[in-house]
Amino acid sequence: MNDPAVARTESARLRQKQDQEQEQDQERERRRRPRGPRRRATAAVLVRAALIATGLVTVYYVLPLDGRSTTGTSALLACGLLLVLVIFWWEVRAIANSPYPRLKAVEALAATLVLFLLLFAGTYYLLEHSTPGSFSEPLTKTDSLYFTLTTFTTVGYGDVTPRTQTGRVLTMVQMVGGLLLVGVAARILAGAVQAGLRRRGREPSDDFTSRPED
Repeated sequence: MNDPAVARTESARLRQKQDQEQEQDQERERRRRPRGPRRRATAAVLVRAALIATGLVTVYYVLPLDGRSTTGTSALLACGLLLVLVIFWWEVRAIANSPYPRLKAVEALAATLVLFLLLFAGTYYLLEHSTPGSFSEPLTKTDSLYFTLTTFTTVGYGDVTPRTQTGRVLTMVQMVGGLLLVGVAARILAGAVQAGLRRRGREPSDDFTSRPED
């Protein structure tokens, strides 16, 4: 007569073996997946990110940024920051629905970061031209972008510094915004990536080609 405990043990072992075989089959299936689509997606994302950055920088240099008052400059900055938030929120939703969430997140971060930096560079340029002497030296568009990057990267060479209260307030706003972009925004993008992967039941590395077997 069979022992019920032994039967249950054998049944549990059989289910465990079947689960292991199923996992092995899924792993072999992932290894057999063609690398072409992921490589093309990676290349497309890198190209789009480069084109977006190039396009935004081109618009920054071509767009006439003259003749605004300090109030108009502040209003332009506020509208620009609102636009950055709207674009960022749209990108987060797009990441969750993308077939390659991680790659989409790279594109989203690149677009948001470049737009954020150029927005402040344009604001500094407008402030210096509407209120001369706001900075330690007159600013060209390149000087404004240089100051924006040194502030964002916390390098702070000191050759260009804000002198007026408005200039210093705007610089502090950029500092806080930069911290939020690096910290909070990055976490939100990571959460969107994980949501997109879970929605498709995929492994976190499925949209990259870093695994040796790929």
